[in-house]
Amino acid sequence: MMRRRTTFLCSVVGIAMGTTAIAGPAAAQANPSAVADPQLWSALDSGPALDPTIESRIDALIAEMSLDQKVGQIIQADIASATPDDVYRYHLGSILNGGNSTPTGSYNAPATEWLEAADAYYAASMKRNGSLPRIPVIWGSDAVHGHNNIVGATLFPHNIGLGAANDPELIGRIGEVTAIEMRVTGLDWTFAPTLAVVRDDRWGRTYEGFGETPEIATSYAAPLIEGLQGKIGDEDWLRGPHIVATAKHFLGDGGTAGGKDQGDARIDEAQLRDLFSPPYLPAIDAGVQSIMVSFSSWNGAKMHGNQSLMTGIVKDRWNFSGFLVGDWNGHGQVTGCSATDCPKSIIAGLDMYMAPDSWKGLYESTLADARSGILPMERLDDAVRRILRVKLRAGLFESGKPSSRPYAGEFERLGSADHRAVAREAVQKSLVLLKNEASVLPLDPGATVLVAGDGADNLTKQTGGWTLSWQGTGTKRSDFPNAQSIWEGIEVAAAAAGGTATLSPDGTYSDKPDVAIVVFGEDPYAEFQGDRPDVGYDDANSLALLHSLQDKGIPTVSVFLSGRAMWVNPFLNASDAFVAAWLPGTEGGGVADLLFGRKEFTGKLSYSWPRSSDQTNVNVGDANYDPLFPYGFGLTTGENGELERLPEDRARAAPADENELFASGRPGAGRQLRIGVPGQLAANPAPDLITAQGADRNAQEDSVRLRWTGSGRAAAAIVQDAPSDLTRQSNGGLALELEFKVDEGPSKNVDLLMTCGNACVGGFPLQALLTKVAETGRWTRVSLPLSCFAEAGVDMSRVDTPLMLVTDGRLDITLASARIISPTGGQLSCQ
Repeated sequence: MMRRRTTFLCSVVGIAMGTTAIAGPAAAQANPSAVADPQLWSALDSGPALDPTIESRIDALIAEMSLDQKVGQIIQADIASATPDDVYRYHLGSILNGGNSTPTGSYNAPATEWLEAADAYYAASMKRNGSLPRIPVIWGSDAVHGHNNIVGATLFPHNIGLGAANDPELIGRIGEVTAIEMRVTGLDWTFAPTLAVVRDDRWGRTYEGFGETPEIATSYAAPLIEGLQGKIGDEDWLRGPHIVATAKHFLGDGGTAGGKDQGDARIDEAQLRDLFSPPYLPAIDAGVQSIMVSFSSWNGAKMHGNQSLMTGIVKDRWNFSGFLVGDWNGHGQVTGCSATDCPKSIIAGLDMYMAPDSWKGLYESTLADARSGILPMERLDDAVRRILRVKLRAGLFESGKPSSRPYAGEFERLGSADHRAVAREAVQKSLVLLKNEASVLPLDPGATVLVAGDGADNLTKQTGGWTLSWQGTGTKRSDFPNAQSIWEGIEVAAAAAGGTATLSPDGTYSDKPDVAIVVFGEDPYAEFQGDRPDVGYDDANSLALLHSLQDKGIPTVSVFLSGRAMWVNPFLNASDAFVAAWLPGTEGGGVADLLFGRKEFTGKLSYSWPRSSDQTNVNVGDANYDPLFPYGFGLTTGENGELERLPEDRARAAPADENELFASGRPGAGRQLRIGVPGQLAANPAPDLITAQGADRNAQEDSVRLRWTGSGRAAAAIVQDAPSDLTRQSNGGLALELEFKVDEGPSKNVDLLMTCGNACVGGFPLQALLTKVAETGRWTRVSLPLSCFAEAGVDMSRVDTPLMLVTDGRLDITLASARIISPTGGQLSCQ
């Protein structure tokens, strides 16, 4: 691995970015200081009462704790960056597994390894350390649609589908199943439920929200939290079959301008309160023990530093007695802070930093701040008190190692028949029928059915993001041993009805079918990687397939998989029936149940369906509300399902993808291709050293051919107009993907670099790889984790050149594309 800094220079041009209001003229009156007025917010006097016995135990513990131990309690580290020995040495109060973190490093680590790891971290936290009190660690995990990090677990529809089901009783049972399956693997805390109210469907987390208004999330908060935690006052509250829950993300994350992840909600205080806070009130009333603070801002002020909201509202006004936990290094985004130094967040009211990979530096700086008085001891003790209170309420001090607790090691409960039955019911109730011409649904018994589309037998696509990996990509069929794909469910249902079904993803057939079911939709994604420039769905292959079947006189039923409501007019026109199936999880049989009439469609839209590709924030109650299908719409098969032909022209072309560095023969938006002498790329093209010319792969000049002459050191680079902060991407497991072929292999070493300003660069030698690719003569796609560049010395918070190839020798390479992606294969190591 190359770790070095050099003096490559790239010019940086600053740009200003504007924001727009999400809810009309009132947003213009937004409070510029982002300070909440407590008198405008509801006052709560509910939730669990303080237990004098527990409070006395906390007093005694705090009196015995060292300063080092107190600081450790308020820091949460990721298992990919902290060992059990680190938990012991630094007194860490909590660990988590991020979306791509597992006990073994493999995304599909077996459940047994999770339980063994839980034991190891617990044992480290309870190991005697002089005279200090022993305080158990608590492990947090994003179990957001079931225990979705675990192979074989029951996976439910994502929240957008559950919102369409609008069934609070069902949501409570989903919480119960999730809690038990987490207990099986020894985990005791989930970062769920998400209570975001989503106002702009471009947001990559839209599917994490139950709907566009507060009503469904508000009706779901208490039953879901009680399903996860149990009921206040019951003996098994937070114990036995129950775990600790988290209400997230506080506050307004679904209302950021432009649907931008980690963005800014430019709204007035009344909108912040009335649109986004209502679900938190029943959550606190039901006893939720943690609240996760949002990455986002309110009128320019980061939530992780907003004392008026975290302390003034949540703790003082709402009397919340649990603790506030941060999101992934979110404290580092507060003005004046970094990921390794941020007393402001704790002073403002945060109780536990989520510091996945920054924890050690943060521990040292926080300890120094506590010693100097920058971090007041009263505030530190209060944060520690809140964390200890939750641990004592949950019985962690007495419950023993995770493998000795109820349900632990009962791996047969993962994906058990009774759990899957709940998930199948959730799928049945979540599907929304948008079109049903000539009553093609339910399908006739005995029909010959063709099942086509890339989503038909595709559990990766069916389960979506936050499934075994952060972005939900890179999984395979064997990772879902207890699951049923949509095709598998249809195959069983067709046979039971007396008909036949044939799987043909590309739609070819030998005998003409009576009907075709085409399953297609969005590929998996998660936060910020899923942000979109508009809500138009583009899929030329699936549309051509539908047209082909339609031209042959075959009735078509479209099953659309998506994490948001999307403009799909061309697909609606090409379908006789159209079903919004969202991201249904592991129970494909639930889809088949409705297609074959075993169950009736009852799902209703909890998000308004857009009329045009730029109708990105159409919400019920807005002025001039005019969606294609309104909030609450959903057909039954007994209703008139006719739909007039819809216009198929996009309202506008979709802007470029910010993760696209180079594609279709040109650099991405805000980027340029530069060649020449390193450090002088803009001023000296150096044609005697290197040339660049358009090249054809699939279309005319859709690639660029780069040729080094070997006459001296030269570089080709994608240079940005302004630096990018790729810290989150590098922490989250994303990668730099290149697609290229090599016509002449390198005669000398070639370096793949990223730069981050003056004297800041890091990267890796590529000569061996390029030589091997040259021998094949084929197009090749490889990806290198962004974390490798961080390890090689790149400051990922200010990347100004995300791609540079440098060599002294001869080289002839044609580049087709370069992107920042969630890798699915062909990934290089950092060595």
